[in-house]
Amino acid sequence: MIVPHQQLDPATLQNLLEEYATRDGTDYGEREVSLADKVASLRRQLQSGEVVIWFEPGDESINLLLARDLPDDA
Repeated sequence: MIVPHQQLDPATLQNLLEEYATRDGTDYGEREVSLADKVASLRRQLQSGEVVIWFEPGDESINLLLARDLPDDA
């Protein structure tokens, strides 16, 4: 289920973006990128619709997904 980012409390959205940006496997290549820059990039992708917040009810998890990678039944 898609969670509209506009409906989240700003502090909750910030925490979600920071948590996602610091997960293992979210490296940005050979150059260091600050957490603030990572979060700003994710926020821009959310606002453009390129990325969505996805809640998986089965395991009660939340994730960021590329909109093009959404499940067919989204």
